[in-house]
Amino acid sequence: MTEQQMIKPWWRQLWPWLLISGPAVAMIACAITIWLALNLYVDKPLRQGVVKQGFKVEQTREVQASK
Repeated sequence: MTEQQMIKPWWRQLWPWLLISGPAVAMIACAITIWLALNLYVDKPLRQGVVKQGFKVEQTREVQASK
C-alpha cells in the first residue's frame, strides 16, 4: 500500500472533531443560557402603582396618598 491509500478520510481523523467541538459546545451553552433567561429568570409582573428602578422597587406617590 502506498502512503496516499493509508490516509483516512477527514471524518475519521481526530483533529477536525477537536476543532469542531469547541464552537459546538459554545453554541449549546448559548442556547441553554437563552432558554434559562427566557423561561426561569423573567421579571415578575409588578402590581399597578409600583415602579421598578434597577433592583429597587417603590410605590408611586398616588398609591401612597390613597392609603
